[in-house]
Amino acid sequence: MPRKTIKRLMPDHEKIRDHKHLRYLGSRLHDPNLWHLNRRGASGAFAVGLFFAWMPIPMQMLFAAIFAVVFRVNLPLSVVLVWISNPLTMPPMFYGAYLLGVKILGSETHEFNFEISVDWFLSSLGTIAPPLLTGCVVIGLVSSAIGYAFIRILWRLSVIREYKQRQKR
Repeated sequence: MPRKTIKRLMPDHEKIRDHKHLRYLGSRLHDPNLWHLNRRGASGAFAVGLFFAWMPIPMQMLFAAIFAVVFRVNLPLSVVLVWISNPLTMPPMFYGAYLLGVKILGSETHEFNFEISVDWFLSSLGTIAPPLLTGCVVIGLVSSAIGYAFIRILWRLSVIREYKQRQKR
């Protein structure tokens, strides 16, 4: 069952709640929906985590955590899912999002030589940012919806399977 697997991999919520850097959040972190693993919380966490995994912004995990608290979905799961976009997967993900954004906006692809510098980033922002952001938002919304539906369906099938196994016994 997905619940047992996910629960085994999640960190202990007591340690997170009592962490010295998170105490300022007060009672917000004591909401049981943020820590309880059920169909609604897990599917919502997948939606939040997958959406922010596609956003080309710094501190994606912080935004995923904030939105998990706002929507009252599983906090650890939504933060962990952001790591789908990591230093190895970001280049192909964001290049694909850029190409999708170019098609959606009907603009032309721009030749660019990538450099790791602030000057290159600021000079390229005007040409690559609109298609990149458009593609990232579209893919983020679509993957978020697919992840949400997939977890809901997988969870439901798991419950049905366990129910049938219980009836056989």
